[in-house]
Amino acid sequence: MELKNKVVFITGSTRGIGAAIALEFAKAGSRLILNGRQTELPTELKSQLTAINADFQYLAGDIADENSVKKLGSEAWKAYNGIDILVNNAGITNDKLMMGMKTSDFDSVINVNLRGSFMVTQPIFRKMLKNRSGCIINLASVVGIHGNMGQANYAASKAGIIGLTKTVAQEGALRGIRCNAIAPGMINSDMTAGLSERVKEQILNRIPLHRLGEPNNIAKTAKFIAENDYLTGQTIVVDGGMTI
Repeated sequence: MELKNKVVFITGSTRGIGAAIALEFAKAGSRLILNGRQTELPTELKSQLTAINADFQYLAGDIADENSVKKLGSEAWKAYNGIDILVNNAGITNDKLMMGMKTSDFDSVINVNLRGSFMVTQPIFRKMLKNRSGCIINLASVVGIHGNMGQANYAASKAGIIGLTKTVAQEGALRGIRCNAIAPGMINSDMTAGLSERVKEQILNRIPLHRLGEPNNIAKTAKFIAENDYLTGQTIVVDGGMTI
């Protein structure tokens, strides 16, 4: 897929991986629809996009709220009269060991990461089917592949994303719609910033490249997926070799 002038809708795109994906597509000449829960786009990201003459709009909305998602999906489609690429990036964590995890702790993560991705995808997928064209990229995680202590809710949500990806890929293939997932490993982000040096070192010892990834590593992978029109139903692991 040629990315120039393509419309890309990215959930959770105000910071971290989502913001990096936005900048990567903007540099390729895509038109952007950005999303976050805050009222306005952060000044820093807005300045970065403006500096490269990006064509973008910002739509506030909480993907865990069904009414908000319905409005968001409709506004996103109308923003540029269509969506070529959907990136389901929005996600949260709420870590606790199984023995101490409440049902509300589990539900809070599932509702954003998995249910939210489903609710955003479904109406856009329907319209893509009519257009016989589209690309969907879901953000999974290596935790959804091999699990992780203290993250039963997060691992379940990301494993669900992988299953959702494969199903959407099968259902969309005959109408020219591709769906793939990216499974990041440990990436420098707000989620890893709070880790102690001891924990970080333990993590680095499990990574053959012995360093954390950067949001741009994931952004470049998203761009590659969008451009490769013979790639669908796959989960691309970007983890420095962590899952070898």
